[in-house]
Amino acid sequence: MNIVRRKSKAVKIGDVVIGGNNPIAIQSMTKTRTADLENTVKQVNQLKAAGCQIVRLAINDFEDAVALKKIKAAVKLPLVADIHFNFRLAIAAIENGADKIRLNPGNIDKKQEIAAVISALKSAGIPLRIGLNSGSVKEGGTKKSSMSQRLVASCLHYIKLVEGLKFKNIVISLKANNVLDTLEAYRRISGLCDYPLHLGLTATGSVYNGIIKSSVTLGALLLEGIGDTIRVSLTEKPVEEVRAAKGILESLGLRNFGPQVISCPTCGRCKVNLVGIVKELENKLTLLNDRLPEQPIKIAVMGCVVNGPGEAKEADIGVAFGKGQGVLFKRGKIARKIFPEDCVRVLLKELNLRRKRGR
Repeated sequence: MNIVRRKSKAVKIGDVVIGGNNPIAIQSMTKTRTADLENTVKQVNQLKAAGCQIVRLAINDFEDAVALKKIKAAVKLPLVADIHFNFRLAIAAIENGADKIRLNPGNIDKKQEIAAVISALKSAGIPLRIGLNSGSVKEGGTKKSSMSQRLVASCLHYIKLVEGLKFKNIVISLKANNVLDTLEAYRRISGLCDYPLHLGLTATGSVYNGIIKSSVTLGALLLEGIGDTIRVSLTEKPVEEVRAAKGILESLGLRNFGPQVISCPTCGRCKVNLVGIVKELENKLTLLNDRLPEQPIKIAVMGCVVNGPGEAKEADIGVAFGKGQGVLFKRGKIARKIFPEDCVRVLLKELNLRRKRGR
């Protein structure tokens, strides 16, 4: 199955281009006070190492806005200034090197204030994200309008204001706190404009619930070709957001970030500690991320003789365990027998050989 992506304009954010035919970018947000330079820089660098491509920072006051200049000098990711209530903070953030500004139509909606920000954006040559959230969206439509209708109506009104100021360097997001409203809002707006869409679900909760809701929502939209950049919002460290986003994109074949591990859920037929083996393998793959091949490589680690040999044979590298030992498969052929305690070491060695061969 080939996913046919929605046609959208290309927008440049720092050195990352979203929309058009560009790969879907991964975004996250720092969870430190922006003016806390040491911890903010540390978190941005952690996000970059995890695979994040665009990072948003909360600008709550002028101290935060001024800090952007030093942060930008110390990191290598595009910085998006997240602005609420005070339009002057957006202008200060632009003056201090922000690569994009996010405005919330729910709390910055006066035409003269928007015009002042647009003027600064034009001078700096950077884009605007019109970012709506269900928690702050203003009334729109009729009293019977659904949340998705209100989000879209508010967004279209804001787009009209901004376009009236001769500005079209725009990215859009419409985030609700539940799956169905978010799906409907993005589906509606996707057919009404060609601006790139930043996908996300807001206030999703903890890792477990947040990843489930985000995967369902973002996965459905991406399968329909909707979306140019994504964020998985979690009540957790931001690195976990990036890991989840990478998993969603990889599962749909939209991006590749190195080796993918498939493993069986285990049952009474499994005679080895497969859970421990898979955890150790994935942890070591994470640590070796920068040194592994970028092309798609499938690693199968299977725990029994029912589906194990078939899955291992279909993978690039695979192991199918029986009682106390397993069989290593390479490109569909049996290579040799291995013991459980050697499994991770052997698989990593095979990956390293592939990296050296460039295959």
